[in-house]
Formats: sequence, C-alpha cells, structure tokens
Amino acid sequence: MERTLTAKGTATRERIVAGAAARIREHGVAATTLDDIRERTATSKSQLFHYFPGGREELLLAVARFEADRVLADQQPQLGALTSWEAWEGWREKVLARYRAQGRACPLGGLLTQVGRATPGAQAVVAELMARWEAELAAGVVAMQRGGFVDTGLDAAREAAALLAGLQGGVLMLITTGRLTYLQAALDVGLERLRRAGGERPVP
Repeated sequence: MERTLTAKGTATRERIVAGAAARIREHGVAATTLDDIRERTATSKSQLFHYFPGGREELLLAVARFEADRVLADQQPQLGALTSWEAWEGWREKVLARYRAQGRACPLGGLLTQVGRATPGAQAVVAELMARWEAELAAGVVAMQRGGFVDTGLDAAREAAALLAGLQGGVLMLITTGRLTYLQAALDVGLERLRRAGGERPVP
C-alpha cells in the first residue's frame, strides 16, 4: 500500500535522495553504503528506513528515478520547445554537452545494474524515461509539422522513436569507447532526415 507523506516528510525524502545521488555521482554506486548516505544526508538509521523500508534497493531505485529525471531536465528548455530548426540545434548541443560532461560514467546505468536491470523496478524506471523522452521528441516533430517545416505525412511517433534509438546507440558507444563522435553522428543523421522531409514554410 502506497504511503502518504506530509509536506515535511516529502521534503525530507527528497533531500535524502538528492544527497544519495550526489554521493553516488562522486564515488560510484558500488562504493556507496547506507552508512555513507546517512552521513552525507545527516540521517539516522531509523529515519532512513522510515522513508525507505525496502532498504538499499528501494533507495537506489529512488535515486535512479532522480537521475532519470535529470536526464530530461538537463535538456530543457530546448526539449520542451522544439518549434524551429534553431531549437532543434540548441537541443542537439544540450545533449552533446550533457554527455560530454558525463563521459563514460553513467550514474543511471550503474544504479540499474546494482538493482538488477531485469527487475520490475529497474525496467519501470527505464520505460518511464524513454516514454517521456520519446513523447517530447514526437511533440517537437508535430510542432514542426504544424509550422510547415516538416512534411505532415511523416509519422511523428516513428520519427521520434528512430531519433531516440539512434541517440541511445550513440550513448552506448560513448560508454564503450569513450568517443562522443558516435552520438554526434546519430544526432546529425537524425536531424538531417527531418530536414530532408521539410515542407514549405508558412507565409508570414
């Protein structure tokens, strides 16, 4: 049964999650214990288990959701306003800047590995992230169609899915090789496909 927290309780839980995320980003998930998190967040053991009765796994899943939210937040405001080619290029730069700074380390991937990628909780985190990301990109394609910049005959959901799949492939190659060029190529090819499908600009 889902617990209902007071405003203060919610704030405390969020503070613990944010502190745990910061500790994991600095030291890695494998090197972070519950005691490390309690020290980082000035939280007692009883308080920690009050908010995360499932222990370390429940806390790690909460941190994974926090990191998933950050993936999208780091792409804003561009991701939520893909209404021009300039906006799409700005989004491309935001994505590259994020993963350039992240490098081969992937906080979200590390967290999900620790929890177990095949567990329902981990799968839900990934599914929610990808669904939200794909929906934002599809909304951007629709906005470009409405503005007359992209052919209305294109399937916006399909184009968004293809773009996201290419992007994720580029991220995987970055983690594997340390090279950002694969992600750059995936984004450039995806955006070039949209440009080739451009329709006539509306008359001012």
